[in-house]
Amino acid sequence: MKIIECPPRDRWESLLRRPVKTVADIEETVLRVFNAVRAEGDQAIRGFTREFDGVTLDDFGLTDEEIREASANVAPALRQAIGQARSNIEKFHSAQRSDKVQVETMPGVSCWQEKRPIEKVGLYIPGGSAPLFSTILMLAVPAAIAGCREVVLCSPPDKEGKLHPAIIDTAAQCGIRNIYKVGGIQAIAAMTFGTAGIPKVYKIFGPGNQYVTVAKQLATAYDVAIDMPAGPSELLIAADESANPAFVAADLLSQAEHGPDSQVILVSTSTGLLNKVSEEVQRQMRYLPRADLATRAMAHSRFICVPDDETAVELVNAYAPEHYIICCERESYYLEHIRNAGSVFVGNFTPVSAGDYASGTNHTLPTNGYARQYSGVNLDSFMKSITFQKITAHGIRDLGPAIETMAEEEGLLAHKNSVRVRLDALKAGSN
Repeated sequence: MKIIECPPRDRWESLLRRPVKTVADIEETVLRVFNAVRAEGDQAIRGFTREFDGVTLDDFGLTDEEIREASANVAPALRQAIGQARSNIEKFHSAQRSDKVQVETMPGVSCWQEKRPIEKVGLYIPGGSAPLFSTILMLAVPAAIAGCREVVLCSPPDKEGKLHPAIIDTAAQCGIRNIYKVGGIQAIAAMTFGTAGIPKVYKIFGPGNQYVTVAKQLATAYDVAIDMPAGPSELLIAADESANPAFVAADLLSQAEHGPDSQVILVSTSTGLLNKVSEEVQRQMRYLPRADLATRAMAHSRFICVPDDETAVELVNAYAPEHYIICCERESYYLEHIRNAGSVFVGNFTPVSAGDYASGTNHTLPTNGYARQYSGVNLDSFMKSITFQKITAHGIRDLGPAIETMAEEEGLLAHKNSVRVRLDALKAGSN
């Protein structure tokens, strides 16, 4: 693994560039699918499922019999593991509930904020080379806690036109019954527009490849919200001599095996550690079933040596990683100065895999630098904040003149009059 020694800052942007296609490379295909699904509905979805997934389906929805059959084919040990993960995710996300915020801004003027669930949400669950049933827990559990009325789940079928049993069983355990064998761009389009077979939703959640990411972004042009632009997985590790090289290598490979467009970066003040981790990566790679995917991802990985912790932190914030592991002697310094990251994993015994599956935090996180302005999925992602206010006669007497003055200055005299008629009525009533 090539080690990059103390790169100058004017090289950081090119050095930290993600291995992703531009929107222009993908947009034409996404637009073609969206336009067809909007015009032709289920017929278009069947055609794109044949084109992209290589399977012909008449019906996209799952029957109760398919759900029962899938549940019977999930090993008890896996069901137990899913149950433990679900419990931890429920605990962490339930703790995120917040009370009504209410304040009297001045006598007689009461303002408050309450949260309400988004009524209809869509969950996109990647299938492909890795059926990510864990993502169902990350999305369905907070949706249930929030109280979303309708949850629609789409996931791509395999070559036999089926979904992985663990995807079906996990969805069923979470109370989801609207499960559809549709993937990729056409799934996002279906949930955006709604078809005869698949309901329209108000917000779409879930990670995916670059085509799914662009499709989600396009969905926002049609009055559908999204959680974030969540694309290929990425990891940055900041480590020094206090880190275990075998642990670091294992964490790098755990993210690299997601796919060839994943990216992993190791930043360290120690060349010695970088060399040890490089050797460990080569050793551990030999035993991975998905070694081909990991090898291709590691081809655009970066091992970067920096002169000090201060430079390391600046580089981390410039990259804004989806996943960020800190294994450094000055742990508190790194924690105090992190500004841009999706989720942070602290210490030698905190692998990203814990957050990916079962510790309780959410693994649906911003990628491609979006951690600068987006949060990962949380309970509030499934809710809206609505503000309320109530003003008494006493309150409008005291506040009204300020409203009138401001409205008149803006030239909005009907605004001014809406206050004036009330003040006049109060004045007449007091005579």
